[in-house]
Amino acid sequence: MKSMTGYGRASVVGEDFLVSVDLKTVNNRFLDIHLRLNIELSSLEPAIKRQIGSRLSRGRVDVTINFERTSQVAYELNRPLIAGYLSALREMQQEFDIAGELDINVLARVPGALQPSRDGLDEKMIAGIEKAVDEALDELERMREQEGGALCTEMHERIETIEALVPTIEEAAAGLVDLYRSRLQKRIGELLNRDGQVVDLDPARLAQEVAYLSDRSDVSEEMLRLRSHLAQFREALDSTRETGKMLDFLLQELNREANTTLSKSADLSIKEAALAIKAEVEKLREQVQNVE
Repeated sequence: MKSMTGYGRASVVGEDFLVSVDLKTVNNRFLDIHLRLNIELSSLEPAIKRQIGSRLSRGRVDVTINFERTSQVAYELNRPLIAGYLSALREMQQEFDIAGELDINVLARVPGALQPSRDGLDEKMIAGIEKAVDEALDELERMREQEGGALCTEMHERIETIEALVPTIEEAAAGLVDLYRSRLQKRIGELLNRDGQVVDLDPARLAQEVAYLSDRSDVSEEMLRLRSHLAQFREALDSTRETGKMLDFLLQELNREANTTLSKSADLSIKEAALAIKAEVEKLREQVQNVE
């Protein structure tokens, strides 16, 4: 199991370049990659996203790649930008009657006027960038596996807590028939004896009413399904596959069984156990949100 929270960093030094990669991931239902690159690397963006997508399946991924040349850099002029800037300055001078000469230092500071040569990325540089991304992903995945291991241990403990509550519900439910019979018999007797007359109860009719109440409050099917969901949840926790979505689905089913148990029974011990199950499921849901 892997967590969706992690951090990885790597750098590669080449003969004439230096590249560093920072990766940070947090939870997200889908894979959402956000890249921050040098302008010079913009053409590599699709390839880098594919590289990351081949290793990660869920989570928001923030990627920062810094690329520096360590040898002399060739620059090229952005002629359309400079021509437009000069044209706007001359128009400003004429329209507002402004005196003065153009300063080359001002032009050199215009963003984008001077750009590194676009044909400067060779195969060694591209390979170095890919290597740095791979190494950062390796470190990221190691951290995600460590976080996932801690999550897995804690979720196993919560599953055991829920399993320990199931016998409590089953034992309380098993005694409901006798409890309903005695309560119903007592209540009917109180109503019939208000005027001082004693009326014998029909045992068959009483048994029919008790059976009806018992059937309405029977939670045996819910407990059977709950045990099955717990077994599937434990199996998914121990799986080497990506199980985040499966775990989320199973938690919905566990919560459904707990809610049905609450609505069916008026017994205090059953309600307390069902509420405790819901509390554990809610804590599990928070943890599962961070599972890949």
